[in-house]
Amino acid sequence: MRAIVFGQNGQVASELQRQAGEAGAHLVVLGREAADLSNASAVANVLSGLAKSADVVINAAAYTAVDRAETEPDLAMAVNGEAPTALAKVAADKGLPFLHISTDYVFDGTGTRFWQPEDATAPLGVYGATKLAGEDGVRAAGGEHAILRTSWVYSAFGANFVKTMLRLGVDRDEMKIVDDQIGGPTPAAGIASALFTMASKMVAGEGATGTYHYAGAPETSWAGFAREIFAQGGLKTKVTGIPASEFPTPAARPANSRMDCSTLKRDYGIDQPDWQAHVGHVLSDLKQLA
Repeated sequence: MRAIVFGQNGQVASELQRQAGEAGAHLVVLGREAADLSNASAVANVLSGLAKSADVVINAAAYTAVDRAETEPDLAMAVNGEAPTALAKVAADKGLPFLHISTDYVFDGTGTRFWQPEDATAPLGVYGATKLAGEDGVRAAGGEHAILRTSWVYSAFGANFVKTMLRLGVDRDEMKIVDDQIGGPTPAAGIASALFTMASKMVAGEGATGTYHYAGAPETSWAGFAREIFAQGGLKTKVTGIPASEFPTPAARPANSRMDCSTLKRDYGIDQPDWQAHVGHVLSDLKQLA
């Protein structure tokens, strides 16, 4: 399987590169220098030039600075909305399956039930709105595609909650962490594995077009996530849970990010990852990378 991957240095793209050999995939991975997603027409031209040597396209690139997006809406829309739309159009024209990563932020986070892929979307801020625009553009392109919504991504690469907690926990006896936002921490390694499974089936003509959810289980809060990180990392930092109202941010976060992942299991045979086990894997990775 020959795949073109956008987002060279991101968490998911890093895991795709690491797993490519085991997945039997040959990757052409494009970073910002080769494909700047802030310029939709330019990245579309790049893909057009490479498409003949590919079987599938995976967009693992995104503008993910949730708070900064509130003051950079045009840039966020260019990267999250316009570029995926343009790439999906090229993929559709070339007959290539297109896989795209999205987010729980397309929902407003109300209630306590698990979000279904077909539920009405209502993003709370610019980041979620731009990611939703990207989803809509991918669907409108009309080609074979799979949109994979995920949440709370972590790995040994890039910036993420696990690495932040490990860094801060070394110097702090106690930390106050939000305890009323609930979701599923998701290992980037699991996302990469899921993408390879989906891509392989799509290339073989056995995949399904649609929107899917993929998130770690069991559900937890950010405070619960932090406690697990500290426990497995051997840190004695005490975690005190606080409401999100005590930790205001420029962009509102969904309170309920629980996502129903059953259709991904039904159509692709992919199970939810055990996020607690993967925290241990990430800690091992970080030791090896140190």
